[in-house]
Amino acid sequence: MIAQFCPGETTHARRGSIGHKFRYHVDYVLLDPEAHGPWPRLFSRKGGNLARVDDRDYGGAPGKGEGAAWVRRKLAEFGAPEPARLFLLTQPRIFGSGFNPVNFWLVYDGGDKLRCVIAEVNNTFGDRHSYLCATPQFDPITAETELQAEKIFHVSPFQKIAGEYRFRFHIDAERIRIRIDHRNGEEGVIATLTTARRPLSSKALLMAAIRRPLTPIRTLGLIYWQALQLKLKGARYLPRPTPPSEEISR
Repeated sequence: MIAQFCPGETTHARRGSIGHKFRYHVDYVLLDPEAHGPWPRLFSRKGGNLARVDDRDYGGAPGKGEGAAWVRRKLAEFGAPEPARLFLLTQPRIFGSGFNPVNFWLVYDGGDKLRCVIAEVNNTFGDRHSYLCATPQFDPITAETELQAEKIFHVSPFQKIAGEYRFRFHIDAERIRIRIDHRNGEEGVIATLTTARRPLSSKALLMAAIRRPLTPIRTLGLIYWQALQLKLKGARYLPRPTPPSEEISR
């Protein structure tokens, strides 16, 4: 497998003094970022096309990414075993436009066991920070494994940079299920992503573009729409702080 189409849905549920929740349908692709194809006619790894995933958008500063090379270098810096295979779960650019709140790098060993995940988080201010999700010894990750990371990056302007994330990854041949639980005392947010796994084809990409046109604009529009609803509910807006100097933490 070098690429799959992953239609699904994402949910967010805010806990604490101001409750809020929403659910939206999304379309992701899962691909081997080190493969050279062949790719469907309407999908490209660079250049113009209906859908594309370009290394410049991943791994490192936005627009200056190095893709899988960055991932392998950062894993070595953290003392992780040399990965046998990498996969990237992301929403592709559509007609050149795209915005991904979070991408996931899935890191496998030679026995096809998931050893760690890098959650690459982007905010609407143009900042990026990644969280390395792994056990201390990089043991295999199962559906029961809960991985923790301190929150140090500004995402929602209605949530403080405090508390921790708790990650769960349930990935099998048919589905991908990801749960991110941000806990800051009685405040926080639970976010989930659930997708199917199907062959990546031009037909699937075309139908997704017809079903949800202008996907990147839609994503940003929905983010701002939810922010407006939170503001109307009385949530306090927190100005953007200086982002962390390190690219990745755990």
